[in-house]
Amino acid sequence: MSLTRRTALAGLAAATLPGSAFAQANYPDKPIRMIIAFAAGGPTDIVGRMLAPRLSEILGQQVVVENKPGATGNIGTAMVADAKPDGYTILFSASTMAMAPALYGKLVGYDPMNGFDGIAYVASVPLIVVVPMDGAKSIGELADMLKKEKGKYSYPSSGNGGMIHLAGYLFVEKVGGEALHVPYRGSAPGMVDLIAGRHAFQMDTLGTSKGFIEGGKVRVLAVAADKRLPQLPDVPTVQEALGFPFSINTWYAAYAPKGTPRPIVDKLNAAFNKVLKEPEVKKWADDRAIELIQDSTPASAKKFYDDQMTFWDPIIKQSGAKPE
Repeated sequence: MSLTRRTALAGLAAATLPGSAFAQANYPDKPIRMIIAFAAGGPTDIVGRMLAPRLSEILGQQVVVENKPGATGNIGTAMVADAKPDGYTILFSASTMAMAPALYGKLVGYDPMNGFDGIAYVASVPLIVVVPMDGAKSIGELADMLKKEKGKYSYPSSGNGGMIHLAGYLFVEKVGGEALHVPYRGSAPGMVDLIAGRHAFQMDTLGTSKGFIEGGKVRVLAVAADKRLPQLPDVPTVQEALGFPFSINTWYAAYAPKGTPRPIVDKLNAAFNKVLKEPEVKKWADDRAIELIQDSTPASAKKFYDDQMTFWDPIIKQSGAKPE
């Protein structure tokens, strides 16, 4: 069969497909908007922008990052929930997405349980406990400070009801102490005050704290994970040092508006999973203690999000966190 005739027959077959099926078969045929519901330069934005050009290469269309920050991520998240479910607007989000429903209640602006289809669970990042250089010398000493002088000390976070806040809150609760939570507009201002000695400790990621640790500005006391980090082999886990389980991870995942056709979701899922297996991506993540999730499925991504909402709901209510 000649190339001309084969091409003509292929075109005729495509023309007989229903409109939606034809669109799905040719997806994507224009750029894809990847909404990041947080400010440019933050941890979620950094990871999303690392992935976007690689996704573009695999999908054959540009994946354009758009930052839509505000209201603890609610503005950008609601934008995606309300978008046309055609695969051309997707959400790259973080753990705060699972906390916002309990924090905002009916004001969240979208249906948390039924507003999204999972695409891929991308990565998990364990938190670490850091202190000023003239602060506690061990995690045990920090725990004793919080217990013996209740209310004297404080800890910063990047905002009320976020992962950094709630991880700090849980740590203080677990050791039986009391400390004042001081929210900031972002993690950087809080870190500045921690370095200055205005706070006793801060929960953070290694990627964010690495420069301060290496520069001798802060000391890392423990890892909030099930096992030690290869990047910090001499730093114990909280459980090793204090005897109680304490594994708190921030995470990243991708979602589509509810009702996005399954063939499109599957194509996006395959693209994310392929990127996450690239050696240069793995090295980039390893340097920052980011654990890439291999071969997640749309169903596992959605279940993970639902499970996280269930886990954090009572903790947020118990903490008394309120929207800023």
